[in-house]
Amino acid sequence: MSRFVDRGATVAAIVGVGMALTVAVSFLMVIPLDIAYLAFAPISGLLIGWYGNQRADQLRSRPGRIALNAAWGGSWTALTFAALFLGVKLFFFSLDPGYRDEKMGGAFTCAPGPACVYARYLAADGGPETLTAAGVSDVTSFTEWYWEGQSGTARLVIGTTMIAALLGGALYWPSAPNVQRRTEDALAP
Repeated sequence: MSRFVDRGATVAAIVGVGMALTVAVSFLMVIPLDIAYLAFAPISGLLIGWYGNQRADQLRSRPGRIALNAAWGGSWTALTFAALFLGVKLFFFSLDPGYRDEKMGGAFTCAPGPACVYARYLAADGGPETLTAAGVSDVTSFTEWYWEGQSGTARLVIGTTMIAALLGGALYWPSAPNVQRRTEDALAP
C-alpha cells in the first residue's frame, strides 16, 4: 500500500488503460463515432472505480481511501480514452483522401487531409449553413472549429469517466469488508 493509493488501484489503472486500448482498437478504429466513446468510457470508469478497491480489499471504514483509489484508476482510464479519441480523430482528419461512393457523387476533389474533411462537411445536409453560422469560411477556420469541438468531446469523455469511476468506488463502499481479511502471507511466521 502506498501513501496515497493502494496497489490494487494501480493494477486497476493498468487494467483501465488496457480496457481503453482494447475498446479503441477493436471497435472505434472501425467506426469512429463520438457516441461510442461517450458510452464505453464511463462504463469502463465505473468498472475500474469498483475494481481498484475490490482488488485492494479496501475497508469500509476508509471512504476517503476508496475515493482516492477510484479516482486513481479512473483518471488513467479517462485520460487513455481521451488520448485515443483525439488520436483516432487526428488519424482520420490528417489522412482523409476524399473518397466517396459513386452513388453519393464520387470522390471529392481536394488535397488529402483537412481540405477533404472540410469538403465532407460542406457536402453534408445543412453543412454550409452550419459552418457559416459557426463562422467557418475556409480550411483554416474549419480546422480551428473542428479541433475546438473535438477537444470539448475529449473533456466530456474525461469528466464522465471520472464521475463514473467515483460512482464505482461509491458502489463498492457498502459491500467493502469491515475488517482486513487474513491471508496466507499474514499467517506465515
